[in-house]
This record gives sequence, structure tokens and C-alpha cells, in this order.
Amino acid sequence: MSGSLINRIFRAAKLDVHLYEEVEADKSAMRQAMLVVILSGIAAGVGSISQGGALGVAMGTVMGLVGWYIWAFIIYFIGTKFLPEPQTESNVGELLRTIGFASAPGLIRVFGVFPGVEKLVFPVATVWMLVAMVIAVRQALDYKGMVRAVIVCLIGLFVQIAILLTIFSFFKILPKTA
Repeated sequence: MSGSLINRIFRAAKLDVHLYEEVEADKSAMRQAMLVVILSGIAAGVGSISQGGALGVAMGTVMGLVGWYIWAFIIYFIGTKFLPEPQTESNVGELLRTIGFASAPGLIRVFGVFPGVEKLVFPVATVWMLVAMVIAVRQALDYKGMVRAVIVCLIGLFVQIAILLTIFSFFKILPKTA
């Protein structure tokens, strides 16, 4: 059931629920999902190259991949252990595939390379990706409605922020405040 990557990217960006069901079931879509995450990270790096340079592109891509993997585990744990519905049945692979494709709207961040566009493109891409993420989570966790998926994503977001702040503070990456 391997679909064309370009077709799947457009369908993911159009928030096509059927696409998320398709990649959830298609174990061969893992490479495509990873490629979408990589391309989205590269797009973000290129879109903000004036601030981060080439190192920013590389770091954005690596952080995107690491974040994708951590996010899938967090969502899996919250969605299947704390907030499952009776029909919830999932695994980390399904979440990696669906969440990977939820990064598709992030490809528009490449347009941030044009002066003045970055301030518009990045917030739009972020909101669009969050909406795609909720749809991806709903499909992967077999939820009947969106509310539980939104709650799982919000809890996951706070958990991921706490983890990142802990890591950054451990490595003293956070700026010191007065």
C-alpha cells in the first residue's frame, strides 16, 4: 500500500484523515515519515538561515528527528496508558508514521528565506502542524473524537517542554536570568 511520497505530503498538509489512517496501517511508510520530518527540519533551517546559518540547518534537522522520536514515545505513553478509550490500540511505530507526516505543513517554512516572510510563515506552519498532529494522534490512537487527542497533545507538549528544559538546564544551555 505504498503511496507516492509527494502525494502523501500534500494529503497530509491538506489534513486528509484518510492519509493518516493509511500511513498508520502501512509499516513500509516509516522511511517516508522520517523523510518528511527531515525535509521539514531542513525547510525550517533554510527558512531561518539568516539567523542560524548552515549549522542551524543541520541542528534543526537533527533536533527535528530527535524531537519526533521522543514525541512519539510521550504520546504513546499518555494516549495508551493514561487516556485510552476502550478501542485504543496502537504502538510507537504507528505514532511515528502518523506524527512524521504531521510535519508536512512545516515544509512551508522554507519560504522564511525571503525577507519579511519568516515572521508570518513560521507561526502559520506551527499552528498548521499542531492541527495535523492532533489529527494524526486521533487516528493512531483510534479515538472517536478530537477532544481527547487535543488533551493528549497538550499534555505531551508540556511533558516534552519539561524534558527539554531539564536537559538544557543540565547542560547549562539556558541563558542565565538576573
